[in-house]
Amino acid sequence: MTETAAPGRRRDRAATRSALLDAARIRFATIGFDRTGIRDIAGDVGVDPALVFRYFVSKEQLYAEAMYLEIPKGVAADPHRPVVSIVDALLRDVVFEDWPAFGGEHPLLAMLRSSGHAAVRDQLRAQLCDGYLRDMTARLDGPDAALRAELIGAVLLGLGVMRAVVGAPAVSGATFEQTRALVADMVRAVSAGRTR
Repeated sequence: MTETAAPGRRRDRAATRSALLDAARIRFATIGFDRTGIRDIAGDVGVDPALVFRYFVSKEQLYAEAMYLEIPKGVAADPHRPVVSIVDALLRDVVFEDWPAFGGEHPLLAMLRSSGHAAVRDQLRAQLCDGYLRDMTARLDGPDAALRAELIGAVLLGLGVMRAVVGAPAVSGATFEQTRALVADMVRAVSAGRTR
């Protein structure tokens, strides 16, 4: 079904919805939830702001859909893949990869800009804890597996923040190869559990 955008011009519903998500994704990722306006997103696409609410009901729902990222299936597909190997893949993906659809940063890092907003914080927690870290917890033996998995997640997010937000000179200047060896040492120590 198509919808009329302006006299003499027809707009495809799926294409419009997709364009709105793309525009929202860039704005939310680069300037955050609170500074992003529905009028701005609609203006980027050339549609009436009412159309945004027709497709997404609320700004929160638009954000949830635009910033949602499914966990890559290959990262944890092998149940015997060691945690250090999974973290190595996530280090490249979350910290070093360029994500142009999200303004250059991984969506989890971009979501941190808006984490002062409760709905955004809930979505970030769900994507991290119910997604990435739940699988990691299941792979860790011994006590405090969930805590150790979250510490590993904190290392990855912290590195992303230090590079993308803070611009810390040593972390920002380090290559993937330099960083991965040090991160692997930390992950091995944490994933091994406590020794007494």
